[in-house]
Amino acid sequence: MTNDSLFGVPIDPTVCCDRLATIDHRPWPLPTAPWVMAQTWCDLLFAHWPLPAAALQALLPPALTVDTFDGQGWLGIVPFKMRGVRPRGLPAVPWLSAFAELNVRTYVRLYDRGIEKRGVYFFSLDAANPVAVQIARRTFWLPYFDARMRAHYDGRAVHYASRRTHRHAPSADLVAGYMPTGAVYRAAPGDLDHWLTERYALYTVDRRGRPYIGEIHHAPWPLQPAAAEFLINTMAGAAAMRLPDTPPLLHFARQLEVVVWPLRPVEP
Repeated sequence: MTNDSLFGVPIDPTVCCDRLATIDHRPWPLPTAPWVMAQTWCDLLFAHWPLPAAALQALLPPALTVDTFDGQGWLGIVPFKMRGVRPRGLPAVPWLSAFAELNVRTYVRLYDRGIEKRGVYFFSLDAANPVAVQIARRTFWLPYFDARMRAHYDGRAVHYASRRTHRHAPSADLVAGYMPTGAVYRAAPGDLDHWLTERYALYTVDRRGRPYIGEIHHAPWPLQPAAAEFLINTMAGAAAMRLPDTPPLLHFARQLEVVVWPLRPVEP
């Protein structure tokens, strides 16, 4: 799982700093504090299903409000590969910095420092690195879970398999194959694919239910239309949701460099 040769060329450790120069696409200004972590997301699939907003709201912490597009809520299942995960100023460590990850997410909106910031809320984040899981659970208060995962790009498609192994957690499995089917494009503001993907914050809550924000930055998503086959998918069920029978909306992204800021309390 740590062989980056399956997922392209090695990462240039300076590239994240260069990406901060591209900011005109952001919905709000960059944070004034320094970012603390860099990472790269590779061979990523966005698989989205429409769900009733009220059903999603019922599963959110009370401090968070579900975000909708034309009144419709959306649930995303997002498999990908992490590479180059490192604290600012330090190099990536091969055995810690590259692993598969699988997210189940929806979209929320909250006012922070006088700006409405539309972000992501995670129902679960499965990862194939137990050290990273423990760090993320303690540092970002996110529902990370240990999982046994395989992700292989054969030059045409990504073959992905995940089985949650976290003690006392609901079982959750994904076996899928996916690939891009068209050229790279940049989603246009106002379109659904832009609304689903161009998110620059995550939200979580502490043990008292108080909301926290973690801001991120990256270049605009290099999206491609995609095809996918889901052989096993119990990820939504593990979060007490049932997917509709309609096919998912699919997008692929080969690689995106990201920088991350630390969690802080939301300031309305």
